[in-house]
Amino acid sequence: MKQTILWASLAFLSAMTAAVAQDKQSKWTDSINVHAYGELYYMYDFNQTNTGQLNDFLYSFNRHNEVNLNFAMVKLNYQQQRVRANLAFMAGSYVKSNLVNEPDGLKNIYEASVGVKLLSDKELWLDVGIMPSHIGFESNIGADVMTMSRSMMAENSPYFSSAAKLSYHTPNQQWMIALNVMNGWQRIERPTGNSTLAIGHQVTYTPTSQWTVNSSSFIGSDTPDQERKMRYFHNLYASYQVNDRVMLLAGIDTGLQQKAKASTSYSHWYAPLVMGQYKFDNKWSVTGRVEYYHDEDGVIIATDTPHGFQTLGYSVNIDYRITDQVMWRIEARTLSSKDAVFTRNQTAVTGQTFIGSSLSIKL
Repeated sequence: MKQTILWASLAFLSAMTAAVAQDKQSKWTDSINVHAYGELYYMYDFNQTNTGQLNDFLYSFNRHNEVNLNFAMVKLNYQQQRVRANLAFMAGSYVKSNLVNEPDGLKNIYEASVGVKLLSDKELWLDVGIMPSHIGFESNIGADVMTMSRSMMAENSPYFSSAAKLSYHTPNQQWMIALNVMNGWQRIERPTGNSTLAIGHQVTYTPTSQWTVNSSSFIGSDTPDQERKMRYFHNLYASYQVNDRVMLLAGIDTGLQQKAKASTSYSHWYAPLVMGQYKFDNKWSVTGRVEYYHDEDGVIIATDTPHGFQTLGYSVNIDYRITDQVMWRIEARTLSSKDAVFTRNQTAVTGQTFIGSSLSIKL
């Protein structure tokens, strides 16, 4: 969608023009907010990778034995009663790893979207542009996530999309329903030779302040038309705030993809996860995570091994909130696979253990 560059440059102009027409008495600059986030990290892989890269299926916190910038972002947000817009730019090792297939002019755009409220008395919005993915509970903003590193399920499902999104919030704010039309599976521009669009839904149910249940999907093809393989993907998660100290979350990804064009035979993968956080006080907390990723046919994570990628993971992280804006974290993580899909001293092995630390600031 080559118009994305145009959206990036004109999103705020469109929003500002609409706002002037909406309320000539107020200055459009009064509705602009500036946000920023940055996260530095250090990771040590006990497998002693020679390339400096932890492995091919992790896109965040993935550099070995070096201090690096995982993700930094500066964002302008414009909000009026019936118009909103976002323009954000990013940098870091996440960008280098995760947007390698995008054109150079688009790689550093985190968000570039404009939205219009379609009905004055209903929360019905149409947003168009580059925006965070509607799939999953983890994002680039690490301070908003319970763990330091991202899970295998998050790393191997979309972080972002170039899309048109129609969303609706019920008056009691318990339900959010959205339909997304996208350029593909984590794509700003469609893949070369692919002329199709993808669709997906999101339904979020928040019956109380303690519970959140979310369902999200993707239906489309991420392959050229001549070998088109349809992909059907669903993410489901639920979180429960037990009390002021304890937070629990469970989720699962499931996916199907045709083995060949027009085939009735499908490859499948799935990835369940559970995690829990305990806060000792307003400063200190600890989080544990258990996760599993099963992709025997290598649809998402290719291995060229007999059983594909069948990997169990554990992690624990301790967080210290230095101030309301600054957080320091340390994490230990172990992955264990059925096949020897990792490398230690140029030898294939079944396990990988690494430790790391991060320092983030959110403004």
